[in-house]
Amino acid sequence: MAYESLVTEGLEAVISRLGGRAHIEKSARETRAFLRARGIENALVLLRLILAYCLGGKGLRLTAAWAASLGVADISNVALLYRLRQCGDWLSVLVGAALSAACPKAAQGRTVRIVDATAVPKAGQKAKVSNGLWRLHCAFDLPSERFSHFELTDESEGERLDRIPVVKGEIRLADRAYLAAERIAAVIDAGGDIVVRAGWKNARWLGADGKPFDLIAALKKASELGKIDMPVWLGRKGAPALALRLVAVRKPPHAIAEARRKARQAAQRKGSQISDETLVAAEWVILVTSLAAEAYAADDVLALYRLRWRIELAFKRLKSLIGLKEPPGFDERSAKPWILAHLLLALLIEPLADGLDDSPPALAA
Repeated sequence: MAYESLVTEGLEAVISRLGGRAHIEKSARETRAFLRARGIENALVLLRLILAYCLGGKGLRLTAAWAASLGVADISNVALLYRLRQCGDWLSVLVGAALSAACPKAAQGRTVRIVDATAVPKAGQKAKVSNGLWRLHCAFDLPSERFSHFELTDESEGERLDRIPVVKGEIRLADRAYLAAERIAAVIDAGGDIVVRAGWKNARWLGADGKPFDLIAALKKASELGKIDMPVWLGRKGAPALALRLVAVRKPPHAIAEARRKARQAAQRKGSQISDETLVAAEWVILVTSLAAEAYAADDVLALYRLRWRIELAFKRLKSLIGLKEPPGFDERSAKPWILAHLLLALLIEPLADGLDDSPPALAA
């Protein structure tokens, strides 16, 4: 029902949130999504058709029949497919417009921005098969509880902490995949702070003297205390070491047992022998941050990182409630608009969900 309300009685609200009729028409022409009528009166009608097809689950033929029965457009299913394939860049522009409308800057306090990526399989592929997925790079902002950035790539584009533009003053949270000193430095230089989870061997750890820092030895030494909060440096190629802060907390016994079990399973799958260092590191949550100790205690840094699960929940809702899944067909010209149309729906229905007293904000934790 969500897509039906958007493409019929809720259309005026959609137009407003996407920048108005003039912007919709102009962006469609600038991206060459709509150049001539040919059965479709204007760009707004084209948008209704694209949303109805991508989100309605009725296929090209039934969507064309729906449009004809309502007098929306007189177009064949083949012509509709052709139009869809021209809309990738245009829908990217519209997603950007919806993001701008949905994510106002925080009036006070710092924005916490969670960055992560999720995979959408290509037709006939599995999400973990290389060369067979779309990668959706996202930012999810708190306290607004909103996605603030989407970037769609294929599997050749990796996860980078600095891929998403920095909002000055933000605190950017990310998991182990984003621990790269050069990328962290780029975020800090742009005016942001970071809290990033770390693995014990995926960084070049240095001490104040510039010599290698033995992280495992430090964890063992602090096992009784159960917490570490100290300066640390990450080595970089062709640049000075990056000064950060190491914050680590030892997990409770049941979590340690589970972490070790998973570490052994991972090693077994790879056919390798698990190291003692890996078992020691599995006992800890290890973070690096640029936040000053004077302003953010270690407990505050840990509390910030615990917010990262909210983007995981948002991804689940995108896929289960919005229906973001494997796009139909193998042609990337139609697959990309299909995914972008679902992202557009997620952004457009957020205000509708906010108005329900018995529901939390859409896509929020």
